[in-house]
Amino acid sequence: MFNNSHLVIWNSWGYIQSFGSFQTYYAAQLHESPSSISWIGSMQIFLLFILGPFAGRATDAGYFRPVFITGLIFQLLGVFMTSISTNYWQIFLSQGVCQGLGNGMQFVPTMSLLSTYFAKNRSFAIGIAATGATTGGMVMPAMVQQLLPKIGFGWTVRALGLVMAVLGTTAAIFLKTRIPPRKAGPLVEWSAFAEPPFLLFCIGMFFNFWGVYFPFYYVGTYGRALGFSYTNSVSLLLLMNGVGVIGRLAPNIIADRALGPLNTIIISSLATGTITFCWVAVDTRAGLWGFAAIFGLFAAGIQSLFPACLASLTPDLQKRGSRMGMGFAVAGVASLTGTPLGGALIQADKGGFLYAQMWAGACMITAAIFLAWNLELSLDE
Repeated sequence: MFNNSHLVIWNSWGYIQSFGSFQTYYAAQLHESPSSISWIGSMQIFLLFILGPFAGRATDAGYFRPVFITGLIFQLLGVFMTSISTNYWQIFLSQGVCQGLGNGMQFVPTMSLLSTYFAKNRSFAIGIAATGATTGGMVMPAMVQQLLPKIGFGWTVRALGLVMAVLGTTAAIFLKTRIPPRKAGPLVEWSAFAEPPFLLFCIGMFFNFWGVYFPFYYVGTYGRALGFSYTNSVSLLLLMNGVGVIGRLAPNIIADRALGPLNTIIISSLATGTITFCWVAVDTRAGLWGFAAIFGLFAAGIQSLFPACLASLTPDLQKRGSRMGMGFAVAGVASLTGTPLGGALIQADKGGFLYAQMWAGACMITAAIFLAWNLELSLDE
């Protein structure tokens, strides 16, 4: 089950976390501001998350396969339309909107489906599936890095699309629902927000997702400012994604065997925020390699523990799809505005990164505070 979920996350989050390589390329080719280019990547994440209530409720109602296949069609259409796009708005609509819709119709149903298969070791199972973001986030930028100078942008993106078509079709064949459908019930379980632990968790994760993707999108641009070549700037992203194998598995193992998912995500949030503040002092190439490795290690824990925490806050399996979708929708709003806001702060700093770095670090420290408050209330109950 988690092997096929791994393929889904490879296609969705692996491509999203490769956007840093596109950010650097688009900045050179499209002559748009960093903030404008960031809207392409942030729109992908926003639509992936914001479709959560709809796709999650459809999964609860027994429509997993039609939703998933429709998402795969949108995803591949977006990739191949990107390959023939030549201006900003064409890329925004194909890579940002069309792929974002496709990703959302696959990722949220798959995560809610996966969580129903495991009562014990759920965090670990989700962690294994979540490493798809790491493998995809390594392979896809590496393909861009190697193919772009040789065959050009169009055929490079088509090559990515062919890989995604094979993986997505495999997942569509083998993923299957486990529990009976829940036909009746609202699209959104508004009563969940009346539960203080669920509400505080969503607020905390809003702040996490507001800041966590800024380094993924801009580490290559920062490297270029330090004199990195385009190839080496993409390698920074490869490293940041690559260490996520450990960063996604280790926290989830710790969550299952010792601390629990909520305790573990608090630690990940504190560590990631602190490391982002330390980025301010990085002014050498060696230092930037070190930052990329350490940040990628801890940021991966935030991403992989998010679904496990949502599942732990929703004991009713028949409501898990809709309630997980609600949590994903909150994260989607944060993801939509986070990286463009970071780009705007770079412009406000006249090309400097200080304002954006401090803002991103503050977001994740604030997240840790709300998550700790949530944990306290959960223990009291």
